[in-house]
Amino acid sequence: MGFEVLWIERETRFEVAPDETVLDAALRQGVALPHECTFGGCGTCRMQVRDGTVDYEELPMALTEDEVARGVGLACQARPRSDLVISVMPPGHCSDPVQVEATVLGVVSLGHDVTHLQLQLPDGQELIYQPGQYMNVHLPDGRCRSFSMASRPDAQRVDFHVRRIPGGHFTDGQIAALRPGDRLPVEIPLGSFRLHKEDERPLVMVATGTGLAPIKSMLESLMDDDDCPPVHLYWGARTPDDLYLHDAIAAWAERLYEFRYVPVLSRAGSGWNGRTGYVQDAVLADLDDLSEPAFYLCGSPAMIADAKAAFIGRGASVDHIYSDSFVFQPR
Repeated sequence: MGFEVLWIERETRFEVAPDETVLDAALRQGVALPHECTFGGCGTCRMQVRDGTVDYEELPMALTEDEVARGVGLACQARPRSDLVISVMPPGHCSDPVQVEATVLGVVSLGHDVTHLQLQLPDGQELIYQPGQYMNVHLPDGRCRSFSMASRPDAQRVDFHVRRIPGGHFTDGQIAALRPGDRLPVEIPLGSFRLHKEDERPLVMVATGTGLAPIKSMLESLMDDDDCPPVHLYWGARTPDDLYLHDAIAAWAERLYEFRYVPVLSRAGSGWNGRTGYVQDAVLADLDDLSEPAFYLCGSPAMIADAKAAFIGRGASVDHIYSDSFVFQPR
């Protein structure tokens, strides 16, 4: 015997078969629950279980025990043990995802392993997306790769930061061969990670690696905004060479309110005079009161899991911690 799930915001009901996950059941019946990695690593399919119970074969990486106790679940791993009422908020006002042929405008190196990819969307395809969302690049073999937008929302031009993964079909192969004018099949916009201006809280942004990309999109959307809250940006990397936008970020202070930038290196070397260690530990060392800010965490799943647990333990509001884990898709 299966169970019924009611998605409050969409007033949609669907059936879940025995031992089927909420997400698998939704997709089988054409219900578009937000999702990405499908194996519990990214947190995109986060839902609030308003009524009913679910369980897991093991606790997913993108979920903490405290969140489970507060009724938060991951649809891709959660198996209902009763009828459910779930709440999944849409990512603000944005276009429905569409697959289009984007035109390459530029492919420029930002450092030893990061490429700045700029795409032009088709004329007449005026997409509305939220800072923090991402796109999928569709590969010839039917797979896709996900990349967060690194620029403020623009109907026609979109920027991305693509880290080279040794042996990666797209990041270590196809992207090096791209030239202006080439076409890429992409699906855009996707994801529920976004800036929540309605919170009206100070912002603490914590990123590792190219997790900076959606954070940059959010901060660019706040530049020259009279309602911009105070912003702390903590960017974690291994070596100074990995801080591919280090000099540019310093200039953001001229256009953001009470902006503080703290780079943190885990393998700094003798020539580095800045902060060292893990980026989440730098936040804990600097900020005594974690109850007031909204936190945006993006990058390594391990950083995000550790940061969530530590920040909540120091009084951060669970309802104001937003995250996007950068995980590799399984074949």
